[in-house]
Formats: sequence, structure tokens, C-alpha cells
Amino acid sequence: MSRYNRHIILSEIGQAGQDKISSAKALVIGAGGLGCPILQYLAAAGIGTLGIIDFDTVDISNLQRQILFGTSTLGKNKAEAAKQRLEDLNSDISIIAYAEKLTHQNAINLFNKYDIIVDGTDNFETRYLVNDACIITNKPLVFGAIYKFEGQVSVFNYKKGPSYRCLFPEAPAKGSVPNCSEIGVLGVLPGIIGTMQANEVLKIVLELGTTLSGKLFCYNALTLQNSILKISRNEKTIANVLKNKANFHKTKIDFNCEIEVVPISIDAFLSEENIQFIDVRETHEQPKIEDLNITYIPLSELENSLNKIDKPKKKALFCQSGTRCKRAVSLLQELNIENSFSIIEGASEIKNKIKNHQNER
Repeated sequence: MSRYNRHIILSEIGQAGQDKISSAKALVIGAGGLGCPILQYLAAAGIGTLGIIDFDTVDISNLQRQILFGTSTLGKNKAEAAKQRLEDLNSDISIIAYAEKLTHQNAINLFNKYDIIVDGTDNFETRYLVNDACIITNKPLVFGAIYKFEGQVSVFNYKKGPSYRCLFPEAPAKGSVPNCSEIGVLGVLPGIIGTMQANEVLKIVLELGTTLSGKLFCYNALTLQNSILKISRNEKTIANVLKNKANFHKTKIDFNCEIEVVPISIDAFLSEENIQFIDVRETHEQPKIEDLNITYIPLSELENSLNKIDKPKKKALFCQSGTRCKRAVSLLQELNIENSFSIIEGASEIKNKIKNHQNER
């Protein structure tokens, strides 16, 4: 009574509502930027059984936004570290940590143990896995996604509502959409979006208010503008997932496979004589500096601009953050153009290093 007093005195919730929360079972996929606030608020609210699945370990770069962790948890498994913190927050609930990777082989059995699935992942491969497993097990899915300063929230597969595939039928080309480790993210944004996801979970459990089923909530942290887009259920899409139900556990994640590209520092190429530097950013992103002997080929035009590539030379490709140049190198390798390398540094640092090296010469 004392712990949940602020819930119980709400006439819309009361003791009966809190009992619903205490009986609910929610599985959170990922204990990262989104997962941390989701887990924290669901544990505080008293969700009876809270599952956490994450195979990753805590890194110092996580602490900017993953608020369940601290320096004492560096190197520890995220699911286990989150469980330890949450048990201190609320020792009256059951918290189960799965220190493993979610796969097609374990998803169905795992999802069947819970009432609601909450997606806190950061990659498209797992999002489609989670979506399909939710359709097969008939579990509602609370979805969230973040990108730089923007976030999205929705509820899928709820009371015959649309699924994630109804909104995004196919995954984008791998490497075309960077994750937060490649492009960055405002530290408070996953807290905002994750808290909204936790809110949707409680609304589903309490059958209170209007959920985001059939709607995609879009939020901009810089302008505080938001919009809601309507999503329609695609029966054919749902049927296709259910059609492959028997073979789901045999599926291997293989969305948009590409040749592995390991970035290399620009320092390795500065003394090369037989080298071509290629900037694959779009033309509007930065004025050209012609005297640095840099070839400008936007990634969007690369396949149709192969005549600009000096095939006998080594080719050092770069962009703003290192994402597009990896994709560009993969594309060139697929076209049998060898000796192409992705540079780990960004465009500004690369140009300064090239300029300084040329001046020294």
C-alpha cells in the first residue's frame, strides 16, 4: 500500500489496477539507452515479472545515456547489471536476466512466458525478429526507436492492430542507416522515448486511455514538435509471417548481408604515392577543396561514376562519420574493384591531415 500509494489513490487505477500491474509480465529486449528507462519505470511501477535480455556488456560510452549503470558496472553483462540495480529499486517483484542474444531459436519459447514484449533494440535485424515472434505468439509489442535528436514510439500487434512489418515491410540496406554509435544521439532522448514506451505498457496492462496501436508517434527533441502518423494493418503481411511459423526457429539472421569492412586510419595512407582519396559525402554537405587532390563522388552516384575511380591505385574512401564510406567500399568490392579502404576519421580531420602532410612535403 505504501509503495504504490500514488497509483492506488488515482481513481482510474486504484487497488484493482495496481493488482493488474503486479500480475503483469513484461519482457524488455535490450538494456541499452531505451531499455534502461523502460526497465526503471516498469520496476518502480510494480510490474510483477520483468524479463531483461541482453548479451552486451557495459562500456564507458554507454554511461552518457544508459542511466541504470555506473563505473562500478563497466565490463559486466547489461542484463545482470540492470537486474542488480532494479532489485534495489524494487525487491518485491521478480526480475529475470537473460545474459544471451535473442535469436530465432529462443524467441518463441521466451515470448510465451510474458504478456507484453518491449523493444529496446538498436538494429533492424532484431526488430524484425521481435516483430515476427510477437505475431506468432500473439503478443503485443511496444516499439521505440531513436536517431540523433528524433524518436518514434508505437504499439504493434495489439488487438488485431498493425505490425512493424505493416509500417516497414523490409529492412533498409545494411549500412544505409547508422546507429547511435556511428552517428551519435542526444543523451536525454532515449530517456524520453523509453519513458513513453513504459507508459504504453502500463496503459495496456491497465486497459486505460488510448494506446498508440495503429499510430506512429514522432518526436523532435530540438523543436519539441511531434506528429502522429496513421498505420494500417496489412493482412497479407501478417499472413506471410504466420505462414512461415513452423520454420521460424530454423531462420538465421541474414538481413542485407554485406562484405565486412574494417576501417583504417588515414595515417596509413598519407605517405602512399599510388593513392586516390575519395570523398563520398553528398555535394551539398561541404564545399570542395580542389587543391588537396581529392576525388568527390557522392555515395548516391558511386555506381554510375566508376569512370572517376583510378582502379590501379589504392582507394581511400571517407565521409562525415565513417558510415557511408564503409557502404561505399562494400559496393566497390561487390563490383570487383579491389584495393578500396574505409577511413575511420571524419572528413574535417582527414582534410586537415592531408593538408598538413602536403605542406610538410
